[in-house]
Amino acid sequence: MNAPKVRIGLGSISLGSTDGAAAPGPELADLVDACEAVGADSIWLADQPSGPGIDPLIGLAFAAGRTTKLKLGTGVLILPGRNPMLVAAQLASLVALAPKRILPTFGLRPATRGERGLFPVPDGERAAVFDETLEVVRRLLAEPSVTHHGRFFHLDDASVGPLPPRPLDLWLGGQAPAGLRRIGRLADGWLGSFLTPDEAAECRRGIEAAAAEAGREIEDDHYGTNIAVVPEETDGATRDAAFAALGRRRPDLDARLLVADGWTAAREQVRRFVDVGLSKFVLRPAVPVPSWRGFLDRFTQELLPLQT
Repeated sequence: MNAPKVRIGLGSISLGSTDGAAAPGPELADLVDACEAVGADSIWLADQPSGPGIDPLIGLAFAAGRTTKLKLGTGVLILPGRNPMLVAAQLASLVALAPKRILPTFGLRPATRGERGLFPVPDGERAAVFDETLEVVRRLLAEPSVTHHGRFFHLDDASVGPLPPRPLDLWLGGQAPAGLRRIGRLADGWLGSFLTPDEAAECRRGIEAAAAEAGREIEDDHYGTNIAVVPEETDGATRDAAFAALGRRRPDLDARLLVADGWTAAREQVRRFVDVGLSKFVLRPAVPVPSWRGFLDRFTQELLPLQT
């Protein structure tokens, strides 16, 4: 069996200056063009509707029209609270614009509590809504006509188009035990975050066990993770604040085990994750960076040589 191909993409970078001198739209165009030019595998846009960033689906459609090779991912798109037929129609349109380059990854809940009201679901039903939404989205992207009568959605002879010529891989984030079981049962791939390599290996084993129990198999090269990096030039106060915040998120571990402290550490993290069976990576800054161009230059120099 051939070893899975290591692929490394770039996660969301804050675009647009606070003084209004630069706008996120034109900067996104420059970033997308530069990622294509340097040979980055992919670019991933976050789903943060209350923030200043570009909406991921609109941003990826914009990027699709500017590129021919760059893969385009959602990192991650919140699924519960969205209409599954609309999500499927949007993804079908993206695939038509950029065949074989769309990488949808879904999440259960927004990153901040303040955004949860933007994705309303019945109390205590977020996981159940997620599962049914994913089922409906998958069917709509694969079948010319879908009839579905579930707890939350009712469709009769529903369709979206144009249908992708082949089934679209749907990846999920998450690492809680229930989430890993869901990935094994329902997903085509996994994208983790804020994990050590040993934890990622354990997550992969849990997903494989859940997939086997469901009579499924997830491809070997469909396991990956986000890696956040604190560039060496980050000033001391910003660095300390970043690691303190990360420590509050995972008080059980030294934050430097979860976030790369410099580009040398980022390279080592990629190698360690590859050793435990992961092959897809999304690199993103763990702190605000003064220039995405500078971050991309170092990413190109330090990380892209690790692609196989």
